[in-house]
Amino acid sequence: MARNVLYPLYQLGGPQLRVFRTNFFIQLVQPGMAQPEDTVQFRIPLEMTRVDLRNYLERIYQVPVAAVRTRVQHGSGRRRDHRQVRVKKPDYKVAYVQLAHGQTFRFPNLFPEKEQSPERSAHLDLQDQLVEQQRQSSDPRRGSVPAWFSL
Repeated sequence: MARNVLYPLYQLGGPQLRVFRTNFFIQLVQPGMAQPEDTVQFRIPLEMTRVDLRNYLERIYQVPVAAVRTRVQHGSGRRRDHRQVRVKKPDYKVAYVQLAHGQTFRFPNLFPEKEQSPERSAHLDLQDQLVEQQRQSSDPRRGSVPAWFSL
């Protein structure tokens, strides 16, 4: 059951009851090349500045930041649509955040390799052998038509 909440008017020196959310969304990105352990890579909007990102991380997530470096990545314009009109991917900004002294970050392994049990691997081997046998056996309905000539 929703109730309408009426906030009191802001008065100088009075407490703030409202919570203001940011207009920015940032993405934590796994870097393509190896980086130092104290550096974290983010994909941020073009309108966001270094100071905005530093305040965002320090005030919302309480992450101590030593330095912020940014660059603009231009989107690729090589693709074409069905009318042969060039389609350009949007540009985005990449930020490299260096954490304060002594802080490290390691990107989490979201999809670790699972160890297969011996019976599971034996089952997969048997299944692969069966598929290979079916592929190699010739179909009597095809006559003398070679196997490579098919749909």
